[in-house]
Amino acid sequence: MTLKAIVTGHSRGLGAALATELEARGWSVLGISRSTGEALDLSDPTALAAWLGSNTLRDFLKGADEVLLINNAGLLGPATVAGAQDAAAVTTAVNVNVTAPILLTNAVLATRPEGVPTRVVHVSSGAGRRPIAGWSVYCATKAAVDQHALTVAAEALPGVRIAAIAPGVVDTGMQAEIRASDDFPGREGFVELKEGGKLLSPREAASRLLAIALGDDFGTEVLTRI
Repeated sequence: MTLKAIVTGHSRGLGAALATELEARGWSVLGISRSTGEALDLSDPTALAAWLGSNTLRDFLKGADEVLLINNAGLLGPATVAGAQDAAAVTTAVNVNVTAPILLTNAVLATRPEGVPTRVVHVSSGAGRRPIAGWSVYCATKAAVDQHALTVAAEALPGVRIAAIAPGVVDTGMQAEIRASDDFPGREGFVELKEGGKLLSPREAASRLLAIALGDDFGTEVLTRI
């Protein structure tokens, strides 16, 4: 059986761990990031549209017996209150966290070999399911991909299963960014999580996420967490 996966943000952190474990399980992985694999800046919708208009994705998916898309790439965006946010940083976060996953999902579903079972994972966050002061942009973007997953699931497309999975607090560069955000009202709580050894390693988070994504009942619970 030919298994093919697309993983965004695969060059480090959770994305790298996901790509490594998928390859160990026999999946061919197309990694998309700014620096390695398919070098693509997901914050640039024009560049993404041009890439999607090429044959790269279609050629990769040829011959697949099963397809998996993991929209993992994400940005925290401005970690400060509304009214103090940089407009360019807001736009970049929305492009990476919302526009790119929607465009990639649409493209994969449009170009997958006919009838091939396809699973789509949006790597979401608990921040999309509750308000966190100082994270209005991040919370809004994660709520957006949650709603996208719910809506695609409601469309009941043949062979398509989708879920938005919140991985919890993972020891990645984003967590370091949070701890360095002096303007973020909740900063101290994340410092305590790190100092208390309560962050999941990327490898452990990837293993738990894939247990859901590759499980027989994937998609029955569209909004879930590890």
